[in-house]
Amino acid sequence: MLAGWARIARKGATVMTGVDVLQELREHVRGAVITPADEGYDRARAVYNAMIDRHPRLIVRCANAGDVIAAVRYARERDLEVAVRGGGHSVPGFGTCDGVVIDLSGMRAVRVDPTNGTARAEGGATWGDFNAATYAFGLATTGGIISTTGVSGLTLGGGIGHLSRGCGLSCDNLVSADVVLADGRFVFAGEHENEDLLWALRGGGGNFGAVTSLEFRLHPVEDVYGGLMFFELSAAGDLLRCYREFIADAPERLGLFPAFQIAPPLPFIPPERHGEPFLAFVGCWSGPVEEGERVLAPLREVAPVVAEHMGPMPYPALNSAFDVLVPPGLQHYWKANFVVELTDAAIEAHLRHGPKVPVVNSTMHIYPINGACHRVAPDATAFSHRDANFATVIAGMWPDPADNPARIAWVRDYYAATAPHSKPGGYVNFMAGDDQERVRANYGANYPRLAEIKRRYDPDNVFHLNQNIRPAA
Repeated sequence: MLAGWARIARKGATVMTGVDVLQELREHVRGAVITPADEGYDRARAVYNAMIDRHPRLIVRCANAGDVIAAVRYARERDLEVAVRGGGHSVPGFGTCDGVVIDLSGMRAVRVDPTNGTARAEGGATWGDFNAATYAFGLATTGGIISTTGVSGLTLGGGIGHLSRGCGLSCDNLVSADVVLADGRFVFAGEHENEDLLWALRGGGGNFGAVTSLEFRLHPVEDVYGGLMFFELSAAGDLLRCYREFIADAPERLGLFPAFQIAPPLPFIPPERHGEPFLAFVGCWSGPVEEGERVLAPLREVAPVVAEHMGPMPYPALNSAFDVLVPPGLQHYWKANFVVELTDAAIEAHLRHGPKVPVVNSTMHIYPINGACHRVAPDATAFSHRDANFATVIAGMWPDPADNPARIAWVRDYYAATAPHSKPGGYVNFMAGDDQERVRANYGANYPRLAEIKRRYDPDNVFHLNQNIRPAA
């Protein structure tokens, strides 16, 4: 393949037409090369957030790392903007552009090494792919709360999920990665090779290259006690105050977060309550399953449960339980912050705005990031906010574009009310497209080091479609 590519890029060679060069590219990649003239183009260019509408000049559906190298070099030779798409869940639509989209969705293999307790996932794998492979061995690592989320994107931004308190963030479990750099070079980033790049990939986002595979440390996790509980809004204040104290020193194998949520039409919810807002709690106890009910008892002591679906289940089942609420094609607008202390004033702000959640797809979550997350030093990874106890997200998601002004206003009003009780920075995976001015705060004290590593690996800022770290001068 490289010899063929050299024919394209070799200086002094006979000038080719655009059609000729495109044909050369098609001949030297295994995956499909899709242009606006090709059937299926509109389907190929669609992304998770339907608010984003881009028209790429070229979509390369990569089959392997060699295809990624070819696509990066093609774009660089022609000074075309580059977007890398893994799972495709980027709320700001960073996985697409009007230039060249490097689509990794065909690269989804996951290989588990049970002897070493690790797994390597290709850059387009989702957490559903990953969990299906590792569950067979009774193993898992932290992987978000939606199974259709991409492994790569979640990890590069940090990686908060059900298992964070016990296993750390996804990026804390990242052992190594294969990366195609902006100049088309393929490099390995590990503990003893390009270790500065590995440090940056652990929370620094997609700023440093196209990641074609990631290796993770795994933990013993098989069946969990988990699910969903709904409580009346009238008890929300007491429950949030209980949660604040309870989660501070709860057993670390307990993942638990509150959400303002409209009740979907599920069989365990009384039909007359469908469509009403509640305070919900999502729990995941990865310790001995028989202890799960006892561990969650403090919530039940505060207020009666209106409806619940809690019990033993495979961890992959819990990780995919909410996929139906967030299908592709919704409109998305999110805001987020890290929180050190969930103060009474912050809770009052949540109580004012959370019950106004507009549709069943929209929600607000308060994720705990203490426990194992706090045992990692702030400068040990690019994810620096190790003093934060919570990561909040106001996730506006709805089906009808006509509702955009009102739904965006709900998110912004809610954010404005809670931001004064939060840290300046937030979780990069929850940031909106209009949050670029928050990038320094999001990375905190690690930003200068990240900017220097960016200068070394991507001095021209080729990979800028992300919460962008500009190369140091």
